[in-house]
Formats: sequence, C-alpha cells, structure tokens
Amino acid sequence: QVQLVESGGGLVQAGGSLTLSCASSGRTFSSYAMGWFRQAPGKEREFVAAIKSTGARTLYADSVKGRFTISRDNPKNTVYLQMNSLKSEDTAVYYCAAGSETTPELGSYGYWGQGTQVTVSS
Repeated sequence: QVQLVESGGGLVQAGGSLTLSCASSGRTFSSYAMGWFRQAPGKEREFVAAIKSTGARTLYADSVKGRFTISRDNPKNTVYLQMNSLKSEDTAVYYCAAGSETTPELGSYGYWGQGTQVTVSS
C-alpha cells in the first residue's frame, strides 16, 4: 500500500516559480515510477511529468518541457516537481501518482495523492 501526500501548491504570479513535493509513506517507494498530473476546472486530468523508479529516465508533456523538472529522492521517499516560468494556463490541481511504468498513461498509475492547488495569476 502506498500513500501519497502532495504539498507546495499556492498562488504565484506569471513568470514565477513553485516546487511541489509528494511524500510517500510506503516502504517500497523506490520500486515505483512516479508521475505528476494536473486537472484544470472543467478539463480532464492530464499528464505533466514522470520519472523512473531509479530516476534514470524522465518524461514531460510538451506544454511543460523546458520549464518543469521532475526529480526524486528515494531515501526521503519524495518526488518533486520544480515549476519555472509559470503561466496562467498552468493553473490546476496537481496530483502525484505511483505506478509500475514510466508512462504518460493515467491508467497505469494505481496510487494517487489528494492533490494540491496551483494558481498562476496573470
């Protein structure tokens, strides 16, 4: 069983930065691929970034490539999403998820956090 808790969301001006964290309570964190997804009001949940269990591989949505960085610290059971050059269209609830594959496919992730709100003001 994996429990995930996101933190670090908030209100930021366009062009600013935020770092999200996702802490896992499970002992097997290092065996899971981790992903970040987001959901804006009235829209479907979409892929943002993913990282392999070892951290050796990362994937990004085109919309965030070059602005966001996903990383993980396995001894701390934590995955991060560093977000720079934020835009108003990045406003959403951000969720972290754990799964067996490093993939943008939402259905491949079996464990989800409760989400953290990110609001970017223009």
